[in-house]
Amino acid sequence: MKIIGITGGIGTGKSTVLNILEKEYGAFIVETDKLAHQLMSPGEEAYQSTVETFGKDILCDDNTIDRGKLGSIVFNNKDMLCELNKIVHPAVKKYILEDIELKNKQGCVEYYVIEAALLIEDGYKAICDEIWYIYASQEVRIQRLIEGRGKDAEKWLQVIANQSSEDYYRRCCDVTIDNGDSIEKTFVTIKELLKK
Repeated sequence: MKIIGITGGIGTGKSTVLNILEKEYGAFIVETDKLAHQLMSPGEEAYQSTVETFGKDILCDDNTIDRGKLGSIVFNNKDMLCELNKIVHPAVKKYILEDIELKNKQGCVEYYVIEAALLIEDGYKAICDEIWYIYASQEVRIQRLIEGRGKDAEKWLQVIANQSSEDYYRRCCDVTIDNGDSIEKTFVTIKELLKK
């Protein structure tokens, strides 16, 4: 089983790459953001610690965590965000390591793909056989973000400015996939990478 990490900034088209890997190559995909939300559900790994740290005010009537309320607490408070990350990131990594072990034993997965914006920062380099940086120019990213999510260019430029630089990704990743052109070109690049 080959473990591939997928990372890159907002609007680079990571989901397009994940889609190709899943649909064409039967890859098992783990998106760490979605997994983090799952692990904050009642009875899951990160639920109790999150409620203890942020208080019962973050709960909905059905005792699920109100992500809007939690988001408003951590969005502009680095210390609180750090506290949340201390709870969620280890839980996500533990789940992934256990899942990799299970899938390895079952022998049913050829490609295990982990997607995270902070893949490198969170130490996934030690877990992955390869880390792929999904790249697109700033102009392409801004255009995609405006078309797909609204808001104006200025807001997206601020988000991009707060993320890791292109140079950082290129330095820390094993492979760069230019996903700023056509989907066909990306498809061919992935095909060639998986042939190796």
